[in-house]
Amino acid sequence: MKLLRVGTAGTETPALLDADGVLRDLSGVVDDIDGTLLADDAALGRVRAAAEAGDLPALDATGLRVGPPVARIGKIVCIGLNYHDHARETGAEPPAEPVIFFKAADTVVGPYDTVLVPRRSVKTDWEVELAVVIGRTARYLASPEEGLAHVAGYAVAHDVSEREFQIERGGTWDKGKNCETFNPLGPWLVTADEVPDPQSLSLRLWVNGEQKQNGTTAEQIFPVGEVVRYVSQFMTLYPGDVINTGTPAGVAMGEPEPKPYLRAGDVVELEISGLGRQRQEFKDA
Repeated sequence: MKLLRVGTAGTETPALLDADGVLRDLSGVVDDIDGTLLADDAALGRVRAAAEAGDLPALDATGLRVGPPVARIGKIVCIGLNYHDHARETGAEPPAEPVIFFKAADTVVGPYDTVLVPRRSVKTDWEVELAVVIGRTARYLASPEEGLAHVAGYAVAHDVSEREFQIERGGTWDKGKNCETFNPLGPWLVTADEVPDPQSLSLRLWVNGEQKQNGTTAEQIFPVGEVVRYVSQFMTLYPGDVINTGTPAGVAMGEPEPKPYLRAGDVVELEISGLGRQRQEFKDA
């Protein structure tokens, strides 16, 4: 299923994109798309049954905002340097263990919402990423297979980053990762049954129409199941939590000088095969 949330920011309602590309209203079946729903097999079964029966009313998508596909996200765990090609372009050694940092849940915006270039920023960068949404509480998982079994679904994430704040201002990476609007998510949450192999997805990103990233999750140093297993050794993952699993090569930081960092007026488009496409215009904060 392709689950999404539509409406003005803060008042989104649940919806479903059916096999014919028609937007369907889920508000009569579930309250929202969140961790409570994703952990409830019976509720998800009702959604699936209603969709298959054709009982869901159609929505007019004209002018309707698409919000983040998951509400009330508890935490966003991010994996750094998780693609072999991205490590090569930045001159970094592939890590022996996954690099973990966090994004605050309030960085999340819709897939077509405006992204703000922070004040005094000179190195705002793009990163297309596969987002993993947790569906079952995960603690001390024993294998990558268990990791995959705890995934509710997948989405497109844009891990917008400010490289000066991240690398040159001291401390951890968090200063360059948590500026407002720095995590567009969606358009859909695609349930795990529709993504049989998360290691065979294509990721692409364009800036002002010029392709910058063209990668595949096959290049991940730590695949999805292992990432979930590993993270569960250090923290409990709850339904509705999100893991951003890293970006392939092609970021501005990896280009020759002068590096083409983002400015107000730039337009970024990104997509992952089967998971949908995003588009954001950048403006000054």
